Amino acid sequence: MITLSIADGVAEIVLNAPEKLNALNEPALDGLSGAYDDAAAAVSRGEVRALLLRGEGRAFCAGRDISGVVPADDDVLGYLGGLVTPLMQKMAAFPAPTFAAAQGATLGVGLGLLLATDVVYVAENAKIGSPFANLGATLDSGGHWYFTERLGMHRALDLVYAAELMSGADAVRSGMFSRAFPADELLERTREIVGRVAGGATGAFVASKELVAQIRDRRLGLWDSMEAENKAQAALCDSEDYAEGFKAFQEKRKPVFAGR
Repeated sequence: MITLSIADGVAEIVLNAPEKLNALNEPALDGLSGAYDDAAAAVSRGEVRALLLRGEGRAFCAGRDISGVVPADDDVLGYLGGLVTPLMQKMAAFPAPTFAAAQGATLGVGLGLLLATDVVYVAENAKIGSPFANLGATLDSGGHWYFTERLGMHRALDLVYAAELMSGADAVRSGMFSRAFPADELLERTREIVGRVAGGATGAFVASKELVAQIRDRRLGLWDSMEAENKAQAALCDSEDYAEGFKAFQEKRKPVFAGR
């Protein structure tokens, strides 16, 4: 169900159960976690400098696979706290820039996967939201934080209560995601951007990724953020890419970065 391929410095992880709209059960989550481990190991070997997560078929991920789940016996905490949250933490800490391309249904755990990804591109007609009101359940996988942070309290609760889905285009206009593309262009345009990033100064990109996480999680103010930036910039001074970038600028040529 989960596949990993590596080419030209890019790891591409695919949710590959289109007949189930890529809904995730426990074995699928284990497989996804293992794919991120393998991709991270490839980063350490210098084989991967960016990662793309996508779903096969007409949906990115319809959330948890609840087929056959008996509510009275359901170990929700084991599924969410034992599997989903650790996976999202692993994804967020991935040691290279990460991207996701999301089309069709993006719900529940699927939304959580996007939350744990650095940059998210969506199809204009993607369907994003919280259908949990129809299940007698509540939004999970960080969805409450995500909606509240990006949309505000009132819009967040509107989506939860009404169980209405946003289009990808509306989600981008609302500030939830980075860009929306026509569905038939989503993967091609995402791959082009990811490939370009993989050829860039990925060590500096990871430093920016860590800075943004600090600002978000620690609510850093302007001056504390600037201090963190200063330290990050100083740490990059000894890198090969820093030297190459300055040398290329001085020589008026395009830099050739190695990700180191």
